[in-house]
Amino acid sequence: MSRAVALRLGAFAGAVVLAFGAAYGIGSAVDPIAAAEDTSGAPAHGEEMGGMEQPAGTSEHGGHESAGQLPGLAVSDAGYTFAPAKTFFTSGAKTELRFTIQGPDGKPVTKYTKTHEKDLHLIVVRRDLSGFHHVHPTLAADGTWSIPFTFTAGGTWRLYADFQPAGHDSTITLGTDVNVTGLYVPVPVAEPASVYSFDGYDVTLQGTPVAGKEAELTFTISRGGKPVKDLQPYLGAFGHLVSLRSGDLAYLHTHPAQEATAGMKGGPGITFATTFPTASTYSLFLDFQHAGKVHTAEFTVKVSSTGTAIVPPTALPTATAAPQTPGHAETPHGH
Repeated sequence: MSRAVALRLGAFAGAVVLAFGAAYGIGSAVDPIAAAEDTSGAPAHGEEMGGMEQPAGTSEHGGHESAGQLPGLAVSDAGYTFAPAKTFFTSGAKTELRFTIQGPDGKPVTKYTKTHEKDLHLIVVRRDLSGFHHVHPTLAADGTWSIPFTFTAGGTWRLYADFQPAGHDSTITLGTDVNVTGLYVPVPVAEPASVYSFDGYDVTLQGTPVAGKEAELTFTISRGGKPVKDLQPYLGAFGHLVSLRSGDLAYLHTHPAQEATAGMKGGPGITFATTFPTASTYSLFLDFQHAGKVHTAEFTVKVSSTGTAIVPPTALPTATAAPQTPGHAETPHGH
């Protein structure tokens, strides 16, 4: 069963509806609060998973690391706290995600430094790594962020807020869980593959990721069997890559070295230099813009301590009936 099909079974299998009301508070209960930062022995920013400061060749961020804490695992870090207005929702119902980022003084943050053209990037994904969305909410004068949203299926969903407060020298990524009542059909993570096909596009992946070491990953985009050479700039780059580690969903957000401005054309290849912190299985989500629309390709990558080469296929699929990223058709992205 494909991930997209599994998420659409709600209309046909009401008997297996699971209500999550009994799990009240699970989001805040499982989200640790990172310890105060110890700068005396901390690695230079950008050397590990996270950080906007990086060597030439990539732009990699994912947040502040405190005492070895990887980005996206804590609801509170460096004095900042991710505070959603509500943590219970109903699948299939239009709603509004509202939250604040509380600063060290306990008040909502109202001023931010833009990173890749936005004050804040919000990632929403179910904990089985289906239903991925990368959206950009609106900030009110009182520090409240909001965006219309529809959760496509029941379950526990993870929210990541990726931002840089004004006056702060690095980005921070905080994460928390919310609970969605409705049909819960677990969607298994796809097996590793070097090509993802959807809507007439074929996206291939090539590289040799090694745990703890920087490696180049190259995505090559084709449409209808022909290389795409007119990718459009999106948030200051030709591609954005979010990687989530299986199990705890540690977060890594990477951008290619080449900046993209209005009028430029990119493709067919997009190369990222990224460092996976540990040997594990990762889900990769690549956003790119073509023909005026933002598309998302997703991959599963197994990273080992020795490295295994990912080699694209010699022949591309036809992509006439390929799966689509779960939730992308049902819920507006707000890219």
